[in-house]
Amino acid sequence: MTYTTAIFYFFSAILVFAGLRVITARNPVYAALYLVLAFFTAAGLWMLLEAEFLAIVLVLVYVGAVMVLFLFVVMMLDINLDRLREGFWKYLPLAGLVSVLLMIEMALILGGRYFGLEVMGTPSPQPADYSNTRALGRLLYTDYVYAFELAAVILLVAIVAAIALALRRRKDSKFIDPAEQVKVKRDERLRIVKMAPVKREEWGARGEESKP
Repeated sequence: MTYTTAIFYFFSAILVFAGLRVITARNPVYAALYLVLAFFTAAGLWMLLEAEFLAIVLVLVYVGAVMVLFLFVVMMLDINLDRLREGFWKYLPLAGLVSVLLMIEMALILGGRYFGLEVMGTPSPQPADYSNTRALGRLLYTDYVYAFELAAVILLVAIVAAIALALRRRKDSKFIDPAEQVKVKRDERLRIVKMAPVKREEWGARGEESKP
C-alpha cells in the first residue's frame, strides 16, 4: 500500500463516519458539525485527485458560507425534537424502501462499469504550470454549457420560490410604505406653537397654584 492509498482510505473512513453521524445524530447542531467534517474530508479527497479548485470551493462555499448559515438557523430556531420524532415509525417503511432504491441506483452507477479503476484509473500527474481551473472552465462552458445554464435557471427558480414561501404578511405586524413616507409634507407632521417666555420663579409659582 502506497502513501497516497493510505491517505485515501484514511479520508474515506472519516467521510463515511461523518456521513453516518449526520443522519444518526439526534442533536441538529451536532449533525451540522459532522456535515462540516464531511465537507473537509471530501476536500482532502479532491486534493488527492489534483482538483485543487474544487477542494477550495468546497471549503470556502460550503463550509465557510452554507454550513455557517445552517448552524445559525439551527441554533436560532427552537426545534422541538420530540415533535419531530412523532411520525418516525409511521414513515419508516416508506423511508426504508426509498433508501434501498437509492442504494441500488448508486451501486449501479458507481459500479466498476463506469467508475472502476479499469475505466478511470489514477489521474496522471500534471506539470507545475497546469491550471485545473482553466480546464474546468473550458469543459464547463463548451461541452456542458446547456446543463450549466439549466442548473442556473433551476437555482434561480428555487431562490424565487424560497422568497415567496418565506414572505408572509401578518396582520399584527406593522407595514411601512416608503412611497407614502416620501409624500409627507412638513405642515402635516409639524405644528409650531408660540408661547410667551416665562421665568423660572413665575413657572414655579404657577405650578404651586395649580396643585390641589
